[in-house]
Amino acid sequence: MDIFLHRLVMPIADPFTIARGTITDQHSLIVELRDGDLYGLGEVTVNDYYGHTFESMTASLEAAKPHLDAYRDQSPETVWAKMLDVMNGDHFATAALDLAAHDLWGKRHGKPCYQMWGLDWENIPVSSYTIGIDTIDRMIEKLDRQPGWSIYKIKLGTADDLTIVRALREHTDAAFRVDANCGWTAEQTVANAMELKRLGVEFIEQPLPAEASPDEMRSVFEQSVLPIIADESCRTTPDVAACHGLFHGVNVKLCKCGGLTPALAMLRQARSLGMKTMVGCMVETSIGISAAAHLLPLLDYADLDGAILLKEDPASGVEIKHGNVTMPVLAGLSSRMR
Repeated sequence: MDIFLHRLVMPIADPFTIARGTITDQHSLIVELRDGDLYGLGEVTVNDYYGHTFESMTASLEAAKPHLDAYRDQSPETVWAKMLDVMNGDHFATAALDLAAHDLWGKRHGKPCYQMWGLDWENIPVSSYTIGIDTIDRMIEKLDRQPGWSIYKIKLGTADDLTIVRALREHTDAAFRVDANCGWTAEQTVANAMELKRLGVEFIEQPLPAEASPDEMRSVFEQSVLPIIADESCRTTPDVAACHGLFHGVNVKLCKCGGLTPALAMLRQARSLGMKTMVGCMVETSIGISAAAHLLPLLDYADLDGAILLKEDPASGVEIKHGNVTMPVLAGLSSRMR
């Protein structure tokens, strides 16, 4: 079995700003896993915050080469732990390989991956569209350029957060979700939640830093009038149990957790604990977005607009129109490079 790596540097439609900084281009690594005439595609993004570069992930995937034949007669779930081990715990690189393996596995069996997992394409939540931090006028302009979405996710973590949400509320009746990306204190979160609920916000994503104390997180969990969803605090499988009692739900991202195999386990565990489930994305192509979309039957919330934020998507896959996700009937993960 062969593996090929493709490095992409993709301009973003608008500079994308969150509380931690701004990017104008997205760097992605596409993994192609090939076995004869069949191939599978996976994707992972370079990420400065978590310390993953093209070079570090390429080195990890090189270490996996001698073990790739295991995918010929074993499911991706069976092989996942071994691959993580040989890649020295590199969850980002393992995620891309796991996606490619699922794509190949589904194609080998002639079914979309969600069907391979025993899921039905029913009760599918709509995706939100993300408005990155900018001047208020520019944030309004971004919203106006994407009319018709039923949910907008607003990036916050500035000195004017409530003013931003008030201004955007004047331009749409859609539901809002806000993501502070670790930018608030516990006191700010509890206070802001009161006004944000009045402004039609559904939940707050990761208001506190991931290193905040359990006491701070618990005080927000108990006092906030809005649900609190973990993102940076929920990276890998053990984090779900750690977030129980401190967050109302978890946002699982394939790059961070190590791919579809752990994502499935995390979402099922969260549901068993009575927590809300969400899958988010990086700014990425339709390869990564399509993979995440196969998890939609397990979700309460979805944020899968990453490919729409690119100036041009070099891949094709699921179609997302105003948040409504249409899954192609192709086998595997239903994505292709253009």
